[in-house]
Amino acid sequence: MTLPLIIYRSLRQHALSTLITAGSIALACGLLMTVWMVKAQAQAAFVSTSTAFDAVLGARGSKLQLVLNAIFHLEASPGNLAWSDYEAIKRHPAVKTAIPIAVGDNLRGYRIVGTLPELFTTVEYAAGKKYAVQPGGKIFGEAAREAVVGSFAADRLGLKAGDTFHPFHGLAFDPKNEHAETYTVAGVLAPTNTPADKVVWIPLQGVQTMSGHDAKAATDVSAVLVQLRAQTAGMMLDVMINKQGNRLTLAYPVNAIIAELFGKISWFDQVLALVAYLVALVAAGSVLASIYNSMSARQRDLAILRALGARRRTIFGAVVAEAAAIGLLGAVGGFAIYGALLVAVAGVIRAQTGVVLEVAAMHPVLWICPVAMIALCALGGAVPAAKAYRTPVAETLAPVS
Repeated sequence: MTLPLIIYRSLRQHALSTLITAGSIALACGLLMTVWMVKAQAQAAFVSTSTAFDAVLGARGSKLQLVLNAIFHLEASPGNLAWSDYEAIKRHPAVKTAIPIAVGDNLRGYRIVGTLPELFTTVEYAAGKKYAVQPGGKIFGEAAREAVVGSFAADRLGLKAGDTFHPFHGLAFDPKNEHAETYTVAGVLAPTNTPADKVVWIPLQGVQTMSGHDAKAATDVSAVLVQLRAQTAGMMLDVMINKQGNRLTLAYPVNAIIAELFGKISWFDQVLALVAYLVALVAAGSVLASIYNSMSARQRDLAILRALGARRRTIFGAVVAEAAAIGLLGAVGGFAIYGALLVAVAGVIRAQTGVVLEVAAMHPVLWICPVAMIALCALGGAVPAAKAYRTPVAETLAPVS
């Protein structure tokens, strides 16, 4: 018990510098774990969310914008499609399911999307999972002024089955742009942990014929969500629509387009990781400086330990172990910072996209990072440990005349 007692007393004697150094280590460790977990989970969550549909048909433009608008309900629509385009893709023998959507309105900031009841009755949003309405509700009628509200939007807007509301024109909320139509909430969707949770769904005709909208576009749609009978069919449609045509865009495959999105923002992850690495190096340097600066005051204590029989390697090990102990304290604190940061980031991602990150998920980085931080701190303690190793016993204990 002598060595642990020496370490404990040293840490307690220098409590302030120990806590400050451990805090910087905790910040670096927590930030690194958060960056890695958000990157890994967000990409997996976005890809799994987009698996309900193989492709999105839209106006000529960016495939990424089309996917973000139609599946994740972000960005603006690149343009409208004629109803005949929807009917053509629906009748194509390679297409299993085609669901049209129309956007252009909101309810106090939450996007209103027009669609057909078939989206909720026939489509699986994940393998083996279909949309369900919470008890007391139902799916809206195709020609009724009714709405099905996503669980997240309903919670934030305070809506339940039987409530009424007026839509607002445009994708951004402006209280001056309220529509005259009154809609009744037919039901609230059971949570799906997908972007559907943050959407207010109404019949397709409701968006198309809403007051204030262009009457000439009364049958237009914003995009068509497509399920294919076989993946090879996507390549054929890609050639036919994207390469041979010049009027429409088929965003296919959706998963590859999402991967492209994460490729474009990978620089942001790298910047955060670089900041975390720099903080980790500074923290390790703080451990070195803190212990090294205390060596002068502790030389006599170390000499006494040597005189009492402690070996040089014991003294060396005690100083290195002290540095590792500071790293351990920082690593433990890092989990608290990681938890707080991940919950905050997950909340922002859910509010903006509807995608839910699994906060309690495990990943190798959750043990690799703390172990690496402890090892880095122990390495930082090697320099002051070498100084302690060379402490001359006779000269240090000699009385000062």
